[in-house]
This record gives sequence, C-alpha cells and structure tokens, in this order.
Amino acid sequence: MSETIHVVGAGLAGLACALRLADAGRRVALYEAARMAGGRCRSYFDATLGLTIDNGNHLLLSGNAAARDYAKRIGASDALVGPDECAFDFLDARTGERWRLRPNASRVPWWIFVANRRVPGAGPLAYFDAGRLLFAKDGATIGETMRCKGPLWEKLWRPVLLSALNTEPEEASAKLAGAVLRETLAAGGDACRPMVAKGGLGDALIEPALRALRARGVEPRFGARLREISFEESRVAALRFGDTEVTLEKGDAVVLAAPPWIAEELIPGLVAPNDFRAILNAHFKIAPPEGQPLLLGMIGTLTEWLFAFDDRLSVTISGADRLMDEPREALAQKIWAEVSAATGLPAASPPWQIVKEKRATFAATPAQEKRRPDAKTAWTNLWLAGDWTNTGLPATIEGSIRSGYRAAELAGGS
Repeated sequence: MSETIHVVGAGLAGLACALRLADAGRRVALYEAARMAGGRCRSYFDATLGLTIDNGNHLLLSGNAAARDYAKRIGASDALVGPDECAFDFLDARTGERWRLRPNASRVPWWIFVANRRVPGAGPLAYFDAGRLLFAKDGATIGETMRCKGPLWEKLWRPVLLSALNTEPEEASAKLAGAVLRETLAAGGDACRPMVAKGGLGDALIEPALRALRARGVEPRFGARLREISFEESRVAALRFGDTEVTLEKGDAVVLAAPPWIAEELIPGLVAPNDFRAILNAHFKIAPPEGQPLLLGMIGTLTEWLFAFDDRLSVTISGADRLMDEPREALAQKIWAEVSAATGLPAASPPWQIVKEKRATFAATPAQEKRRPDAKTAWTNLWLAGDWTNTGLPATIEGSIRSGYRAAELAGGS
C-alpha cells in the first residue's frame, strides 16, 4: 500500500495542502471536524435574507501569487473579479469628500506626485514615512516605527493596515505591516488590483477545490473531529477521531491544519498564538445603486469597507472586539444609516444580517508573532498548516494558502 498523507482540517490551508499533494501524485486522506469545508472562509444560505452569504468579506489582491495559483489549480480563476487597473475608492463621511487612490502599475511610485491619484491633503513626501516599515526591527510596533497621525495616516495607512492586520495599527507588528507593504504598494499597482469573489467564497474557493480533489481521488471525511494524536518516539503513530483510530503505517505522515487552540491541545509543548481579534460583517439585502464601486473605504464611520455584490451590500469592520456584545439591531441600524448616506439609498433599512467572528484572526502584535510556530515540528512525520503558523504574513487568505503549500512541500509534495 502506498504511503498516505493525512491532512486534518479542510479550511483553505488544508485544502491547499491536499491539492498540492494530490497534484504531486501522493495519496491523501482529508478530515474535517465540521460538516462543511472552508473554515473561516465559507459561504452559507441565510434564511433571514434568503441569500447565500459569506461568513466574512475577504479581499484578495492581484499580487497574491499563492491564492491565484490555488484558484488556477481548481479552475476558478474567473470567479475572482476586479478592475483592470489598481484603484481604490474612498469616502470621508465627516466632510463628504470622495477620492480614488490610483497607484501606477510599476514599482516606481510616480503616482504619489499626481494630485488626483493620491490621498487629498497629504503631500508626496509624506508617503515615504511608511517606508520605515520595510526595515522594521523585530519586536517593534507600527507606532514605534512610523508617524501615526496626520491626513495620510487617517485616510490611508490606518484603514489599510487595520484591515490587513485586524489589530489596532499602533500596537501591531511593524514587521508584519512591512511584509504587507512589500507585497502590495511597494510592488506597484500591478500587485494591488483588488479582487473579490462576487459569487461568494464557497463558489470561488471552496466548492471548486472539493470538486478538484474528488477528481484526484480525495474524498473528504466530514464530521471527523480529531481527539488525540498518539506519538511513539519521534513520530506520530495514530490519530483518534472519536471512537475511530487511524493507525499510521511506515512512511505515512500528518499535516495538522486546525486552529491554533486545537493544535495546542493535541501537540505536547506546542506554542501558538493565543490572543485573537474579532471581525464584524453586516449584510443588507438590497442591490447596490448604479455606479457603486466594488469596494469603498469609509473614513470617520463605524463602517470601514463597503462591498457591492449583485444582490447585497456588505460591510466589514476589523478589530471589532468592542462590538461583540453590542445588540445586533442597534448595530444594523447604525451601519445602515452610514451606508444609506454613502450610497444615496433610502434610510429605511432593508433585511439585514450581522455576523460576528470572535476569533477571526490572531492578534498581529509582536508578542503574538513570536508565538507563531514553523511548519516543521519535533516529530518527523508531523507538519503544521494555517494562517497562524510562521508564514511571514498576517492572517490572510494568501498566508493560509502559502502555509498549506509549505506543509505539502515538507510532506513530499512538489
């Protein structure tokens, strides 16, 4: 019998890992505790709205090489849509001012010298202050590395870094912020074109992956919650799923693509992130008005990013721990008042749904960054995957897929 790689967890990291292994001709067994794949990147039918919605709004960028490779492997490249050139629309609700950020395609940032391409109220030299993030010291925060005030901070760096890190930027890791900047704005507009799964995350990233895996002979086992890992000397010997035990043969291996709190329970001595930040999403069943941009950054409001889907408007609020105990009705009313003012839609709220993800990401602080483990473990046939492992990026779709690819390479995938 050929060697089997047991991938535990069918979120994006686990799916990406299983896909790479299957493409390399490896025999894969895929397990998922839930009744559906996707983890924190999933779609579901919401009876209140009568729509299929995502548990959270996710933005990809054209420079996300791993995510785009993943989409290509599963035949879903066309499911990610966005403008042909880099452009981000913003509204300052305090003044009513609107602008469009338009970085040029190349790495040479001549766009900062063109007034109608940059943030209003901030001169071109102000942009270079963020360059300090590219050379940040280990353990430094953004607040210790760059200037965290002024028009450019309020209208660009703070909202962008908050959404990327899901942590208040002043206390967040400057090293992680530098990694984001290096792969986005510092790489030029060609790497920054926004891409959204307009048909939903499930249709774009999950269901096609499951079809691709099944076509390669990998049938996920849902409802399989890993309860225990048995170790013998330097290797994993068995996996216990409820009353079922899977004994590993010589040459078999395991990729654990579970959340960090689960991984810490299962692996002796593992140190992993243990501080998390919430994200709140609000979905409104109403078609966007004509001309509404795919994505609108909003300044001076509780609403941070407004996504325009064909059948709904959706709002994302990052670092939302303060909102987890707020009444849902009050939140929906406040958010819709901001959205209606921004879009010109009627003040009467359409049907809505609030989705609170309390442990959406690990806190992107220097302290938590130090707790991120490598994909390799102390056991010769056990590797880790997940956006919480040491990917060099914050908890993003790109980081999650990279972690799955990395684990697959270590486990013998090409």
